[in-house]
Amino acid sequence: MTERTVLIKCLKTCGAILSKHYRKVDYTLKGKGNLVTKADMESETAAARIIRTAFPDHDILAEENHTKLTASKNLWIMDPLDGTTNYAHGYLAFCVSIALLKNGKPALGGIFDPFRNELFLAEKGKGATLNGKKIHVSKTARLKDSLVCTGFPYDRHLRPEFYCGFIAEFLKICHDVRRSGSAALDMAWLSAGRIDGYWEFNLKPWDVAAGKLILEEAGGKVTDFSGNSWKSYPQYGAENLATNGKIHREMLHIIKTRIR
Repeated sequence: MTERTVLIKCLKTCGAILSKHYRKVDYTLKGKGNLVTKADMESETAAARIIRTAFPDHDILAEENHTKLTASKNLWIMDPLDGTTNYAHGYLAFCVSIALLKNGKPALGGIFDPFRNELFLAEKGKGATLNGKKIHVSKTARLKDSLVCTGFPYDRHLRPEFYCGFIAEFLKICHDVRRSGSAALDMAWLSAGRIDGYWEFNLKPWDVAAGKLILEEAGGKVTDFSGNSWKSYPQYGAENLATNGKIHREMLHIIKTRIR
């Protein structure tokens, strides 16, 4: 099988597992507000098995238990269930997110939303698609005409005023602010032009590795909060500003001003 075929097989297999367990599983806590379910574990195990069967020499970086790092030039980064809190509560915003990095650079990325049956895919240099049709970021040129989105990291209970302060600043300018609870879906929807910008603190590589490639192949832009590109995958998501490219400077200015 090709790497693209393996990626799609992983996404669809994990999606079927999430659908099977939906509204049928309890959750446990890994930390304050950080949930995990049987579906997370089963989904990750299935994807890891598919990858290791097809490419036993490839490395895997996974959210739960199946990480294997041997300095291989091929690294799969996976989130078997992004939006676990949503999933555990029956809120329909969750997905599977998997990327393949070659020599440290994203080469393939896929995000699958099993509820909406939406498969977002990208291959480096070949554009991004949604269910096989090309997608592109929005053409919105000004923040005041934008719909933007955010998320809250796991220390939100310690710094609620800090994180909500950014929302307050954007609400003064843009059309509105959304919060889906799934970073991967936020990146996918941004890629498809459904929102215009997105920011979040303290994400992990598995949250955004696939979304980064899909967004960039759809014409968007991803940087940290200083406006710099992420240099290597351990940096992915620590500071995440993703936009259609046209409103990036305006969003960056607000974030940098607020952080100061």
